[in-house]
Amino acid sequence: MTNIDPNAAPASQAGTFRTEGRAVGAGRGWDWIVEAFALFRKQPGTWILTVVVLGVVFIVISMIPVLGSLASALLFPIFGAGLMLGCKAADQGGMLEIGHLFAGFRQKTGDLVLVGVFNLVGWVVIAFAVAAVIGGGVFMGMMRGGMPGAGISIASMLLAMLLVAGLSVPLYMAVWFAPVLIVLHDLAPAAALKASFFACLRNWMAFLIYGVVLLVLGIVAAIPLGLGYLVLIPVLIASVYTAYRDIFCAGQAA
Repeated sequence: MTNIDPNAAPASQAGTFRTEGRAVGAGRGWDWIVEAFALFRKQPGTWILTVVVLGVVFIVISMIPVLGSLASALLFPIFGAGLMLGCKAADQGGMLEIGHLFAGFRQKTGDLVLVGVFNLVGWVVIAFAVAAVIGGGVFMGMMRGGMPGAGISIASMLLAMLLVAGLSVPLYMAVWFAPVLIVLHDLAPAAALKASFFACLRNWMAFLIYGVVLLVLGIVAAIPLGLGYLVLIPVLIASVYTAYRDIFCAGQAA
């Protein structure tokens, strides 16, 4: 694997890491995606193969009854951290390697698992909240792939959807940058979750633009038999890194 110090800041921005992050313009949400595509374009084959391997790993894990879903939630920050190390290597002039995918198992593994635990608990809380709104039996039936019964009002379903959206957004905000902050800057899990949440909050307009663009790209990527996702998923992963680099490592806020 390319010998890149994972704890060093990006070469172009060394020494500028700010734990609290900075506020950036709304237009930067688009730039994160453009810059992520530039990283992807350097090694498209490696990126696609890495994403395919990751997908196969999670498919295999998901086949394990009950424990598969739990394991996936706990392992995603570990794989995410490894991919951030790969992005870092590519950003510093090195190469992304498939081995980066498993680099999180060699450093900060315990801290990364704690992020996974936080994420898992968060989704359990959301599930209970939704079940309380639309009824536990109906909720479990929907989780198993069944259709909602006639007794469930449209209002209840809409309320449940709004509840999921309202509660999941803060959860995503907390975990979005946590793995990269842990693996690259040695932040404790609680500090990384807090820094990630407030960085996203401080840059909500940029993330709004970012989300809308990704939504449109997701629709476009689905048109050619979903093959566009072989490009979009690597770009999405790399965009987490480019957003982190912009918010946490780009100097003083304007």
